[in-house]
Amino acid sequence: MTKPLVSHTTIALSYLAWWMFWMAVQTYAMLHAGFDWETALTDASITQLIYAVAGYTMNTSMHAYQPGRRTAIFVLMRAIVLSIICLVAQQFILEQVNAKTPGYEEFLASTLSIRGTVGLLMMLLVAILTWFWVYVTERTETEQRKEDAMKLSREVELSQLRQQLQPHFLFNSLNSISALVGTRPEEARSMIHQLSDFLRGTVKKEDGKLVTLEEELKHLQLYLDIEKVRFGHRLRVEILQNDECVAHKLPSLLLQPIVENAIKFGLYDTVGEITVSVKAAMEGTMLHIEIKNPFDPETSVTARGTGFGLSSVKRRLYLLYHRNDLLLTSQQGGEFTTTIKIPPSI
Repeated sequence: MTKPLVSHTTIALSYLAWWMFWMAVQTYAMLHAGFDWETALTDASITQLIYAVAGYTMNTSMHAYQPGRRTAIFVLMRAIVLSIICLVAQQFILEQVNAKTPGYEEFLASTLSIRGTVGLLMMLLVAILTWFWVYVTERTETEQRKEDAMKLSREVELSQLRQQLQPHFLFNSLNSISALVGTRPEEARSMIHQLSDFLRGTVKKEDGKLVTLEEELKHLQLYLDIEKVRFGHRLRVEILQNDECVAHKLPSLLLQPIVENAIKFGLYDTVGEITVSVKAAMEGTMLHIEIKNPFDPETSVTARGTGFGLSSVKRRLYLLYHRNDLLLTSQQGGEFTTTIKIPPSI
C-alpha cells in the first residue's frame, strides 16, 4: 500500500488552523468596525464554521467524483452553489443570534456582497487545492503501482532465469554420480554430499539479494569441487582476488553459470588439462571480475560460448542495475575472456 504524502492528522490540523486564522482576522475587522468582543466572536465563529463545513463538503465531493475534462466549469459551479448556500445560512443564523445588537442588521446587510465574494473565493481555493491534491495522490499511486508491477515482473524473470540454469547443471551432476557409483563409490558419495551442500546454498539465496564477493566465491568453490570430481585432473581453476574487493557486493549466484560456461567450452573436444582463471579486482568504485578459459579457434562449436549461461547473466545484470554494458566478452588467440563489472551496492 502506498504511503500517504501527508498524514490525515496533519491535514486536519492544517485545515483547522486555516479557519482559525480567518476567524481571528474577521474578529479583528468586527472590533475595528465598533462592535464588542461578544458580537465580533459570534459573527466570526459562525461564519467560519459555515465556511469550514462547506469546504469539507467540497473536499469530500471532489474526492468522490472527479469531473475529468470539464474540471474548471464543474469546480466553478460547485463553488458558486456552496458560496450562495453559505451566504444564505450566514444571513439567517446571524440575524437570529445578533438581533439585539444595535446596528448589526444594517452592518450585515451592507457586508453581504463582501461576504459572498470572500465565500466564493474560499470555496474556489478549497476546490483547487482539493483537485490538485487528488491529482497528485492518484498520479503517485499510479506510478507506485507501475513500479511495483515492474519490480514483480523483474523478480519473476530473475527467478525463471535461475530455474532454467539449475536443471542443466543438476542433470550433468547426477549423470556423473551415476557413472561413479559402480566404479568409484566413495567419490560418488562425496559428490552427492557436495551437490547437496551446493543446492542447499542455492535454495537459501534470494533472487535479488546481494552478497559479498567472499560469500560468492565460497559458493562457487562448492560448485568447483563437484566439477573436479567429474573431470578429475583435467580441470584446474585459479581464483585471484584482492583484499579490497572481497567485501564488495554483487548479485548472488552470478559467477557459477559463467564458470560453468568456461569449463564446458574449455574442455570441449579437449583431452588434455585446461586452466580456468577467475580474477577479481577493484577499478575505481567498480568491481571487475575476469573469467578466462582456453578454446580452439578452429572449432566452430566454441564460438557459441556466449550462449544461454552468459545471456542469462547479462539479463540479470540489466534487471538489477538497468545497464547493458556490465558483461563483456572477448577472444584473443586461444583464450576466451568474460568480463563482469559490478557497480557499487544498489
